[in-house]
Amino acid sequence: MKPVLTGMQLVVAASFLASGLLADQGHDGGGFGNACSQLPSHGALQAALKSVAPGANGGLSFNMWATVVNRDGIVCAVVFTGVDRGSQWPGSRVISAQKANTANAFSLPGFALSTANLYSAVQPGGTLYGLQHSNPVDTEVAYGGNAINYGQANDPMVGQKIGGVNVFGGGLALYSKNGVLVGAIGVSGDTSCTDHIVAWKTRHALNFDNVPGGVADGSKDDNMINDLAALAPGETTAPSASGFGHPTCDATATAINAALPTNFPIGPNP
Repeated sequence: MKPVLTGMQLVVAASFLASGLLADQGHDGGGFGNACSQLPSHGALQAALKSVAPGANGGLSFNMWATVVNRDGIVCAVVFTGVDRGSQWPGSRVISAQKANTANAFSLPGFALSTANLYSAVQPGGTLYGLQHSNPVDTEVAYGGNAINYGQANDPMVGQKIGGVNVFGGGLALYSKNGVLVGAIGVSGDTSCTDHIVAWKTRHALNFDNVPGGVADGSKDDNMINDLAALAPGETTAPSASGFGHPTCDATATAINAALPTNFPIGPNP
């Protein structure tokens, strides 16, 4: 004989069911939990990345990898621009995920830090020296599964926490059109300056660049800061005027980086 639920039991059951459905969809009020539904799909991420790379971004004009993680650092999508997984540096797959994890891990709802902003701070004597050794990559997540699925919708990293800290250009936090911090994107496959440029343009194309502030451009955003001074005799680390500087890579990339806030402005896009 099947049990019969009372009216109150039905209400409680419905409440639990609704809560479960909301959790599955990532509606927890802060961008946490299983929130991949708040982030670009594999197809949307790949289309946005391919719309800007390879292209006029300075560097080497190589194909690229991109990874998106949610606010808990869970990988939501991994893509590449080439014809197959070998068309771009194989090592950049994990680096792109590491950059996404870093930008997410060290950004806040009201303050964005790009991986490019961390370069000087983690050098010997820097204010964040040693940060690059924290939060190591989970190698089983990074290298597990069948390589034939790398960069596909069923990439083995998807649904798992990758970890890792990267301290050069290519990782940016993702803020929804409503200004909610929902995760981050990491891009790798070229020079670190070009990686940053491609990440910035891709984030803009996806309309996830409603950045609330940062250390760059008068505390307005998380752009790369190229303010490293020339090395003085005996120095091994170039000083940064801001404390958050990044080395230049090539003249073209430096010029593009400087113009990113003008040509691809932050904020909710039409």
